Amino acid sequence: MNFYAHVAVSGGVLGVGIDAGPNDWEAALGTTCLDVPGGGLLRRDYGLVEINFSPDRPGRHGQMSCFGFGVKIQRLLYDRSPSTVPPPLVRAYGEFAPRVSFGELRAAILALGRTVALDERGTSSDMDRYRVSASAARIHVVTDSDPYGTGTPDPDGHQKGDVWSIDVW
Repeated sequence: MNFYAHVAVSGGVLGVGIDAGPNDWEAALGTTCLDVPGGGLLRRDYGLVEINFSPDRPGRHGQMSCFGFGVKIQRLLYDRSPSTVPPPLVRAYGEFAPRVSFGELRAAILALGRTVALDERGTSSDMDRYRVSASAARIHVVTDSDPYGTGTPDPDGHQKGDVWSIDVW
């Protein structure tokens, strides 16, 4: 839980965040990732963490820098292989559970002195979005345990109140 609360409050991962270059992220999370270039952008996928880079951000002339990243907690239900969570995160925070309760995350964020408020503009019929005070983080929370309308719970195990992702833009 500490990792997720830290990302939501600080807007960073192991000391890197918005405006950091690919080399900075590599130094923090390692070299085991998938790079997906396209349209002049770069998406770097570390499993749990996915980073988006663009060229020529202010102060980084001719270099790519991060313009947004997400912690894709929902992937932990789909892929429980050891490579889903980058080893530096496991060393820093220990084991990662396949689900995160929004209630627990909210309590951890409040304990760090921040508030969490519903963002009406980012809410849909199956997902709520919350903003963290003094942070660029947005938390996406499952509100419909039957998002496909089949009359049964989500086959991947999502439950109402699970955190889907934390995005920083």
